Amino acid sequence: MKHVCVYCGSSDAVAQKYVDEAIKLGEALAKRGATLVYGGGNVGLMGKVALAAQARGAKVIGVIPQRLVEREHVHRGCDELIITQTMRERKAIMDEKSDAFIALAGGFGTLDETMEAITIRQLGFHQKPIVFLNTDGFYDLLLAFFEKLYAEGFAGRRFAPLYQVANTVEEALDLALNEA
Repeated sequence: MKHVCVYCGSSDAVAQKYVDEAIKLGEALAKRGATLVYGGGNVGLMGKVALAAQARGAKVIGVIPQRLVEREHVHRGCDELIITQTMRERKAIMDEKSDAFIALAGGFGTLDETMEAITIRQLGFHQKPIVFLNTDGFYDLLLAFFEKLYAEGFAGRRFAPLYQVANTVEEALDLALNEA
């Protein structure tokens, strides 16, 4: 059974299209027999993807720092809940427990986690697939910035294969699970 880490936002003040995509992803993970590894929250897209995955029978592993337990309304119904002391410890555990990473829409935390996964893959610490689920072009500007990094010499174009971009949940899971 593959373990897929999903990075995504914890805000409830987002457009319905992002909520719908999180629910679709949770349901599709369960359908494919994958385990969800995620940030352990019960709000925003985090909560939606976890509840949808569990409702369809997927195992859910939540990893959340103690400091965020109250703030993010921790999902105590996780099959496995790991409470860490720091964000760095959280990211390390999520990385260790995962075979692949999918980035749904999200904020600074989602970007931080996804960029770290790309960076440690670039440095050879893992070869796990990393997929941006580009719902309605959400990541278009970030992907354009990556192109600027290549054009300006701050990153070699040879690093472009470190991540992939999907426009649908099914495509994201195909990329994540088939490469993992």
